[in-house]
Amino acid sequence: MPSCIIIGAGMTGLTAARTLQQNGWNVTVLDKGRGVGGRMATRRLANARADHGAQYFTARTTEFQQFISVLTEVGVVQEWALQDTELSDISFHHPRFVGVEGMSSIAKYMAQPLNVQTGQRAIHISGDENGCIVLTESGQAYEADTLIITIPAPQALVLLNDSYLLSAAESSVFESIEYAPCIAVMVLLNGNSLIPTPGILKFGQGPVAWVADNFQKGISETTSITVHASAAFSKQHLEEDLTATGELLLDSLSEWIPKAQIESFQVHRWRYSLAEKSYPQPYYVCNTPFSLLMGGDGFGQGNVEGAFQSGRQMANFLLKF
Repeated sequence: MPSCIIIGAGMTGLTAARTLQQNGWNVTVLDKGRGVGGRMATRRLANARADHGAQYFTARTTEFQQFISVLTEVGVVQEWALQDTELSDISFHHPRFVGVEGMSSIAKYMAQPLNVQTGQRAIHISGDENGCIVLTESGQAYEADTLIITIPAPQALVLLNDSYLLSAAESSVFESIEYAPCIAVMVLLNGNSLIPTPGILKFGQGPVAWVADNFQKGISETTSITVHASAAFSKQHLEEDLTATGELLLDSLSEWIPKAQIESFQVHRWRYSLAEKSYPQPYYVCNTPFSLLMGGDGFGQGNVEGAFQSGRQMANFLLKF
């Protein structure tokens, strides 16, 4: 039975794993985090939920539409009626979807039939024409015929260079992929927000890029708010005290999020939020003794659907290899 190790349990890694496993492969997915989903992330705030990574996604390609149709039928995905918004810079040729219990619920559903090992940070890769070995920080060693890496390109570059697996030309491919950071604030309210229906605010300038009301979005039983800082603000304040940075962002939103209603808030620092410069193809095949592919939302079209396509196409490449 052919085998594959996949580093990263986000949309790309889980899609590749499911595709390979459905075709008879033995697949192990490794992730450094406590759970799956990557930037499809949802956090509990008392009895509320807040998506603090990806907020929604579209389904434009036939393959992804079919997959989302299945997820909708089993009650994992629902549509967010953003056509009700008055924001002029959002088009509605395609519906927007969210996880019924938050974006991470999609990843949890996808991971159910898979062998996913969380809390396993890959620190070294070795191998030859017979396969590869991935060593993790905990001292575990995983072996397989092939390897797929789906973590952000800057992190993958460090791992691969530390493992002496890349040529200078290949390193330049990964170095060309650039991400913007994002500071996310998750706010628990003791009443309703003043954010208009259907629960979004989008700003073209200033410290805040995006605000979402998770109650209006339909994923939270009580009101919680997600605030995404702009790329410029996030770059400027990335290494500063998170609590002070969160307060600064909330001060700028008092018109819609009254201070008197704020019960508590948490702040998360995304170092690799959105690929500002991507590799044009959905994946890259490294010139290594064993089969090694790199993909993710820094490859191809980006976004959740692009991550799905990256994972699917890497799996299909290995199936035909």
